[in-house]
Amino acid sequence: MTFSLVARCPRTGQLGVGAITASVGVGKIACHALTDAGAVSSQASMNPYHAVDGLPLMARGRPAQEALDMVLAVDPGRDFRQVGVVDRDGRVAVHTGSRTLDWSGDLTGDGWAVQGNRLVGPETLEATARAFEADPDLDLAERILRALEAGEATGADREGALSGNLLVHGQEAYPLWDLRADHADHPVAELRRLHGELAERLLPVIAQLPTRDDPMGQMVRDQLR
Repeated sequence: MTFSLVARCPRTGQLGVGAITASVGVGKIACHALTDAGAVSSQASMNPYHAVDGLPLMARGRPAQEALDMVLAVDPGRDFRQVGVVDRDGRVAVHTGSRTLDWSGDLTGDGWAVQGNRLVGPETLEATARAFEADPDLDLAERILRALEAGEATGADREGALSGNLLVHGQEAYPLWDLRADHADHPVAELRRLHGELAERLLPVIAQLPTRDDPMGQMVRDQLR
């Protein structure tokens, strides 16, 4: 009951996932990413352990397809699941179970995968993919957001939409972006609103936080002047 996109930016190495669904709280249970590992979207009759177990496998060097094969092998409900995976090197893997709701399917490209179920048709994924690939020079968060907007404009989930998530990890262990519309009449529009507000008010704060290379962080350094 979701469509989603997982992707890696080859220019920055950022990893991201975005999703829209007809249920509430999609960011809590369906969207996952880990710096130096990858990103995972687990949907339909989702199994969060696809990401909980799959991301550490990729962090240890397993490619996306191998990690996905390993987590599906121990999942007796795999026929009801849908999963999209991208690893830290941009390799992708997808799984659409034979018992997911029509219309279900997936598409893959260079460093990205889109997947969806209970959609109006394949046009949702096609529009999502086109929008994502349209301007590769944009930041990953903006590319994912534009892709979600394009997919939603096709009608997407036949039951409508209630929640959305945009999650991007950069070089640090904490996320660069984690936007959540947990229950909204127009979740894609709410993600766009939050993106604009937090780009102005939160990103400058994140830029001053401690990093692995700078444990003090610019925020504290400025206070010591």
